[in-house]
Parts: sequence; C-alpha cells; structure tokens
Amino acid sequence: MKFLRNLLAAILGTLIAFGILFVMFFFFAALVGSGDDGVIVKKNSVLELSFTEPIADYVGRDDTDPFAGLWDDQVGLDDILHTINVAAFDEDIKGISLTTSFLQAGLAQTQEIRKALVDFKLAGKFIYAHSDFFTQKDYYLATVADKVYLNPVGGMDFKGLATEVLYFKDLQEKSGVKLEVIRHGKYKSAVEPYLLDSMSEENRTQITELITSLWSTMLNDISYSRNIHQDNLNIIADTLGARTPEFAIASGLIDDTIHFDEYESLLKTEMNVLEEDDLNYVDFDDYMDNARRKKLQTGKDKVAVIFAQGEILYGEGGREFIGQGIITKALERAVKNESVKAIVLRVNSPGGSALVSDIIWREVQMAKKEKPVIVSFGNVAASGGYYIGVGGDKIFAEPTTITGSIGVFGTIPNVNELASDIGINAEQVGTNKNSVDYSLFEPMTDSFRKVVEDDIEETYQTFLQRVADGRNMTLAEVDSVAQGRVWSGQEAKELGLVDELGSLEDAIAAAAELANLDFYGIRKYPRYKSDFERFMDDFSSAKSKVASEIVEEEIGSEFYQILKEFKQFKNQKGIQAKMPFSLNIR
Repeated sequence: MKFLRNLLAAILGTLIAFGILFVMFFFFAALVGSGDDGVIVKKNSVLELSFTEPIADYVGRDDTDPFAGLWDDQVGLDDILHTINVAAFDEDIKGISLTTSFLQAGLAQTQEIRKALVDFKLAGKFIYAHSDFFTQKDYYLATVADKVYLNPVGGMDFKGLATEVLYFKDLQEKSGVKLEVIRHGKYKSAVEPYLLDSMSEENRTQITELITSLWSTMLNDISYSRNIHQDNLNIIADTLGARTPEFAIASGLIDDTIHFDEYESLLKTEMNVLEEDDLNYVDFDDYMDNARRKKLQTGKDKVAVIFAQGEILYGEGGREFIGQGIITKALERAVKNESVKAIVLRVNSPGGSALVSDIIWREVQMAKKEKPVIVSFGNVAASGGYYIGVGGDKIFAEPTTITGSIGVFGTIPNVNELASDIGINAEQVGTNKNSVDYSLFEPMTDSFRKVVEDDIEETYQTFLQRVADGRNMTLAEVDSVAQGRVWSGQEAKELGLVDELGSLEDAIAAAAELANLDFYGIRKYPRYKSDFERFMDDFSSAKSKVASEIVEEEIGSEFYQILKEFKQFKNQKGIQAKMPFSLNIR
C-alpha cells in the first residue's frame, strides 16, 4: 500500500514538474518574441495574403500580453482590414498576391475584405490571385484582383448558392424523445425541423428569397470586376460553365490556367524583378504584427467599437458568445471614459435569449442618452442580434448581412414516450395547483402550454415595440416584416429595418460625424481573457476537447453538427429570440 502511495505521488510530482517546465518554456519563448521588432519589409515587396484560419469579427488580442498569438487559431476581421489599409500606404509594398482557398469567413466578412482590397488598388497598387481550387466564396474575393489564375488541373465552383435544412420529426417519433414547441411567427422556423417532416412553403419562400438576394449582390460585384453581364454569369452558373479550367477561361471567369511557378514569373514581370532573382515576399500574418503598432487614425478623442459576437446566452459572455455581463461592462466603460465621444456596436449574432437581448437593448438605450451609438451588422444580426442593435441611433449593414428574424419561440424537451417504452413512470407531488407545472416524463398539459404561449406572445409584442420605437414604425408595419422572417441587408434597407448599407469602417465614420470629430482614434471593447489564461482553461478541459474531436472524426463533421444542434437546443433557457434555422450557405 505504501509502495502504491509513493508511486502515485511520484507520478503526480512528475506531471506537475512537466507542467511547470512547459509553462516556463512558453513564457521565455514569449519574452524572446516580445523583443522582436517584427518582420523587416524590403523595398519592392509583395504581400502574401492567404487566409487559412477561421475569421472572427474580433479576437480581442492584447498586444501587451507576451503570450498573445502563440496558440490562437483565429484572426480578427478588424486586424485584417487595418493591415490591408496600412499596406496601402506602405511604399515598400507594391502589391498583393492573393492565394486563398477554402476561405473560413462569412459572406459579409468576405465583402468587407473585398472592399478593403478595392481601396488598396486605388492606392495605385496591383493584386494578382492564384488558386488550385476556387470555392464560390474564394472566387468572389479573388475577382477583386487585376488578374485571376487557376491551376491547369485545378477546379472551381460556380453554380449559385444553396443551403440545406435537416428535419427530425421521424427521428423523434422513433426515439420517443422530442421537443415541445411554442412559437410566434409564421416564418419562425428555428423549431420547424422538430415539428415537420419537410420544409414548409413559408420557410422555402424566405430561404429562396434570402439566398437569391445574397447571390445577386455577389453577381453585381463580380460583374463589375470581370466585366461580364449578370445575365451571362447566371447562364454560366446554370450550365456549369466553369466546371473545368478550360471552361472557366472560355467563360471569362479567369484570365488563364498556370502553375504556381509560372504565376511567380508573372509577378516578377509585374515587379520588374529578374527571373533568376527571388521575390521579396512578406507573410500577411507577420506583417499584421507590424501593422498593429501603426495607428492610421489618431487623436485624443476616441470612437469606441464594442464587439458583440456569437449566440446570446445568459451569463458573463466571452469570445464565443454574447452575455449581458461583458457587453454591459463594455458599454458602461465606453460611456464613463471621457475621451470616448461616440460608440459603435458591432453585432454578429444569430440571437438567443430574449431576456439577455432586452437587458443589452436597455444598456444601449442608456448609452445613447450620453453619447451617439451607431450599430454595425456583420455576417448575421438576426432575431436577438437585431434586437440588441435596434436601440442605436443608426444601423449599418452589408448587403450580404442576414438580419431581421423578428420573432420568438420556446422549446421544452419531453421523453414521455421513451420513458413509457422502457418502463419508467414518474409521479409528482406538489403543495399547490401549479407547483408541479411541467415534467420531462409527462405530456405537456393544456394549462401549462397556455401559460407558455402567453409568455411567448408577451415577449413578441415587446420585441415589436422595441423595433417600432427604434425604427419610427407602427406596430402593424413592424409586424408585416416580422413574423420571424429573415432578410438580407439589401432587403432590410428597402424595408426600413436598417438605415444604410455599409461596412464597419462606414459605421465608425458615421459615429465620428455625429460626435463632430475630425481627428480621432479607435478604442476597442471588450478585452477577453489573455492567451495564457485561455490556454490554462483549455489545458484543464483538454480531455473533453480531445473527446469531442475524436467523436467528430469518427462520425464525420455533418453528423457532428447535428449533435451540436441538439446540444444547443438542450442548453437553451427561457424564451428564445433566435435566427429561424441553422444556415450553411454554400
């Protein structure tokens, strides 16, 4: 017994020692890295732009953190746009080589990057693009380039947008596990997959019109850049006229098919570099570290940019989800900071808790009394995401933003049929008539359903009132464009749900104008946990993360996504103001 105790103590001591050494290694590595002045940009350089990591609106990186960026797998859109703008004014950067494949960004984010690249070209610099394979989103971004090239044996996707919604009614009936659903809004189809075997006409209508609007925006930009009429682009998509590299050239979607070494030769010609000499490439991530130290907008007066991204859940919040805690604190700090003269709330969220949405809406209202508040919508600002933004002075959205979805629902799991099948009987005892209001193991009673329906209706009416007040519309006008229906940013502008079509930069400029600022800097909120703190959190939960990765690898990403959606429904608390479906547009 003593031997076993000593053995366990030795193993524990060894693990602790390794942990300490591991942390010290990264600490010293960070200290060494922090003394680096960054990448040296030579004259006549080409910036290599290839996005390989997921793109978030904001990662909240603290440049004073010595561990910043050591193990972060995301990059912020704000940093990307800033870096491209810095490069536009850098005399040593002559052009950009765009080699992105399988871009991990939303459509609105892609559009913002594309606009920044357009501005880069306006500075008199070139952009060339090359890929082994273009997805539709990759190609949309690449068409900003002066020349677009494809590997001779590569491929590209150009067939129009599509999405898929999974339905689980039969699965519920076969398993005996189902979700009791109460909703308001004929388009509030977040819960439709648990009620029907197939898509309703209302849902099919809204999805069709949504992706058609998004596709039209993409075609408009591609048409301008490639000088191909939109009607012809649709013919190319309908006939799969870009399914081979040869077809892609013939249709005018690309300029030529060349291997990467031939592409580099063209870059050398553009740069007046001899064939035998090397190009001065600058890695975008390395250059980004330099760009963070350069402020394009300066001044003692500030515009605060508050980033709200992810699903809306009750609690503190963080990088992955919006909680009332972190957003409320950010708004309060921006209001109390005397150097901050205006606020921009950047929203990228499919919605979530109606309660939390209203709490944040209230904080926006209070902030607006003190300072101008402009709202910028990113990829998605739907339902609760729209709710928290409607209290601002003015709303900006990209044409490709997915927004609206003004509606609410509630879901309650029920295993009565499964319990009966496997021999479980639950008996309830209570002191009052309604003390036992609902049991997971019993069918939902009519009286309980009526109570929930009343709560749903009250929440919906509150939502309508918030929108009516914020948009200067009547309740009837809001209800006519509500009912849980989603809209593109372009459609939302036409319906009066947003004020302007524009980027985050446009929203910041509008905030500065409202505050009468000619010269100003940017202050970003909130500050998330440092890389080191998140690493220690991840280290403590490494077992569960590894397990989830194993499950995803074994069953495949599509089935794993289904499991995640079930888990999200299980974790929902209270009435939800959430986007009506999980939409993966491809």
